[in-house]
Amino acid sequence: MSLPGPVPTRTEADFLGEVDLPADALWGIHTARALQNFPISGVPLRAHPELVEALGLTKLAAVRAHRDLGLIEPALADAIERAASEVVDHRLDRFFVVDVIQGGAGTSTNMNANEVIANRALELLGHAPGAYDIVHPIDHVNRCQSTNDVYPTALRLALARALDQLAGRLLACVETLRDKGEEFAGIVKVGRTQLQDAVPMTVGREFRGWAVTLSEELPRLRETRTLLAEVNLGGTAIGTGITAPPAYSALVCRHLADLTGMPIAPAVDLVEATSDTGVFVLASGTIKRIAVKLSKICNDLRLLASGPQSGLGELRLPARQAGSSIMPGKVNPVIPEVVNQVAYAICGNDVSITMAAESGQLQLNAFEPLVAHRLLEGGRWLDRALETLTVNCLAGIEVDRARLSAEVDRSVGVVTALAPTIGYAAASEIAKAALRGEGTVRELVVGRGLLGEAELAELLSPALLCGHDPALPEGDDPVARARGLMAGTSLRW
Repeated sequence: MSLPGPVPTRTEADFLGEVDLPADALWGIHTARALQNFPISGVPLRAHPELVEALGLTKLAAVRAHRDLGLIEPALADAIERAASEVVDHRLDRFFVVDVIQGGAGTSTNMNANEVIANRALELLGHAPGAYDIVHPIDHVNRCQSTNDVYPTALRLALARALDQLAGRLLACVETLRDKGEEFAGIVKVGRTQLQDAVPMTVGREFRGWAVTLSEELPRLRETRTLLAEVNLGGTAIGTGITAPPAYSALVCRHLADLTGMPIAPAVDLVEATSDTGVFVLASGTIKRIAVKLSKICNDLRLLASGPQSGLGELRLPARQAGSSIMPGKVNPVIPEVVNQVAYAICGNDVSITMAAESGQLQLNAFEPLVAHRLLEGGRWLDRALETLTVNCLAGIEVDRARLSAEVDRSVGVVTALAPTIGYAAASEIAKAALRGEGTVRELVVGRGLLGEAELAELLSPALLCGHDPALPEGDDPVARARGLMAGTSLRW
């Protein structure tokens, strides 16, 4: 048995000195230094494939603009374009190795992309990696660019993709809640305020309310994604466009719009846009709003399904796994619980993103790597949480109809509906007597001669107690409304 020989290496140099790299690595010396300097999160850039893809798109748009402007000879431009396309197609993901958390405002991320594209272009031209006299990561791949316009542009594209997917997942959740609302229409239950019995309602209205509250977030996602289309690409280092010809910014944005299907356009003020991270704060807030609403719904689900014998026990959530290592037969609300935890993490992310945005100084924010990681991580977690909640919980919820009927029959809350007829004082006395166990509201009202059986039955009918559960016209259907808002907004990439 022969032992493996030494790994072949190549040597690259920069103004700090020389570094030995694996001979077949498509990344170069800047990436190697980043691997040494930033062993922070253990999460490599490739863990955010939408950001890698967005970097490839940005470089692809750039080289097409270079060709149009005659800045790079056609053969080199063709090779760089092919290499950038492979990045977009995720064929080179394994070479995006820098830690997502890094100093330098994302320079290591940008250089990782530049080096991978340059070295792959060299391979396509028949040369070994590192022959930068032929294709250079900065002189060619990064021409007319800076990390300070490439990184935030790529983040905007990646975030637009993430929000687009999140919107689709949110719509599926809304649709499931709407369908459950229709399924449970007419099932009367006792509503609650401050965890105390209130007035009757229907289970259908409760589920429809959840559907509506989540559907209201779809326009927020669409508005945020629209704002992400304004980029600082072409501003280079601080927004003045140094090293880029005047026509470059509009041209590269036009190519990027063609590639993505987004209405990409240069910001009105590139200096302002290079230092401003407001849209990322807005996106974080939008993701947090959805997470908070979902978490509140999951709190409700856990309460309503509590028991099953000594709790509220109104809903039966699908049993997904054994709930205890010691208590036989115990089943926990594990799906709502995991969604709660995702929401807590996203709220923490929002604080981190807010602090990173606030801490920018002068013409640049150095902390966009943290912003990028937390935004993309939070969006991905929320997307997965929505999927498991919809598929593994909401779709299979059942109602304990017998329990609800018994609770409504003995509920004191129904006396509220009688107050306009018998007066508040008399209604209060009836409520006190019912709570003392002297009889039900119906029995006490009839027994004291306050109302006759027929009139009482009419006043306590489900239609008057709960409001109607009519078939929803299309304009009031949260799903139809949401689909209308999303029509024609899908990205091409």
